[in-house]
Amino acid sequence: MVTTYAINAKRIAEHITRLGEIGRTADGGVHRMALSEEDRQAQALVTQWMEEAGMQVRLDNFGNLIGRKEGTNPNASLVMLGSHIDSVPNGGKFDGIIGVVGAIEGVRALQEAGIALSHPVEVVAFCDEEGPRFNGGLFGSRGMVGRIEQKDLQHTDLGGITRYEALQQFGLQPDRMAESIRKKGEVGLYLEMHIEQGPYLEAAGKAVGIVTGIAGPVWLNIRITGEAGHAGTVPMNMRQDPMVGAAEIIHAIEGICSADPAAPTVGTVGRITAKPGGANVIPESIEFSLDIRDTDPVRRDHVFNKVKDFIQQVCDKRKLKHDVQVMMEVPPMNCASHVIETMTELSQKLSLDAPHMISGAGHDAMLLAEITDIGMIFVRCRKGISHSPKEWADTEDIAKGTQLLTETLLRYARA
Repeated sequence: MVTTYAINAKRIAEHITRLGEIGRTADGGVHRMALSEEDRQAQALVTQWMEEAGMQVRLDNFGNLIGRKEGTNPNASLVMLGSHIDSVPNGGKFDGIIGVVGAIEGVRALQEAGIALSHPVEVVAFCDEEGPRFNGGLFGSRGMVGRIEQKDLQHTDLGGITRYEALQQFGLQPDRMAESIRKKGEVGLYLEMHIEQGPYLEAAGKAVGIVTGIAGPVWLNIRITGEAGHAGTVPMNMRQDPMVGAAEIIHAIEGICSADPAAPTVGTVGRITAKPGGANVIPESIEFSLDIRDTDPVRRDHVFNKVKDFIQQVCDKRKLKHDVQVMMEVPPMNCASHVIETMTELSQKLSLDAPHMISGAGHDAMLLAEITDIGMIFVRCRKGISHSPKEWADTEDIAKGTQLLTETLLRYARA
């Protein structure tokens, strides 16, 4: 018999539903930006659940919410589980959430069954994994491994508030961030569960998958500057229009990223802003984001360089200026082979037969891989849809993922 405890699927569903009400949009999505009032409310609710699971709860200076349960062996290594509870604008209620809710449920189920762990366990809701507010994600996990610089704190949201100011308004002390950095050796293992955000598991008819590696994203902010003018009086052949230049560049990005059909390289422009933004004004500047991802850092950087070269060509041809700013760059990471082997064995015992798979999306786990071994579990989501109000994962599948997560926790923390 594998299990001596019970995962409460009903409680998991109730917790996901309650979190989904915080920042709920008119069409059933979730809009919960990091360090916002909605984020504060969500953290208060998660704090309550962590405490009910027997954990002591605190916030570090990166805004990471941490619940800790001590083990019976004070010298044993820490096992950490986690994900995030912030969302993209009008996103779904499962992305990140199931990893936090599932980890808390696993710890609580073990507590209710009277199963003691020799290793200490922490469940972390990482701050600002998504990154839309300050145009730079994975903030809390980057911070935890010492990858935050002062310039990261000066990124502003659409209201002109810097991340530094937002952290202060949240009651944190950004000047003391160094105290919240975890060193290599402090964390013995990190485990994360997340919805797949793709269609593979549904097509394969599997509820759960085991992640072997995570693609690394580079986030860029690109500004193309021309000369503003009256829409009716400047002849077409005399314009320095950055909108047309940006359109040419964005169109080319699709071709550059898909040049090798066998490669998993992807490029996405998700945000674009024209200044001054008048309907009858030739813009002075266009600013847009670019997210490039690949499991091979050499191939990803090659694509990045080709995009930069094309930007230069377009701007030279159209007499425009450009600025390309790297907002975030994270290398691809592999999950630890021993964790993959352990999860594979346990999934067979649980009759899950979880397939191995690559994650095209970035996760907090890829940052934790810099200081410890990592393992990831994917849960099937309907039609592979994510970052949308249509995002959906069945409670039964989430419970199966939570079972595998908890069994893995037991294997490493009970020893």
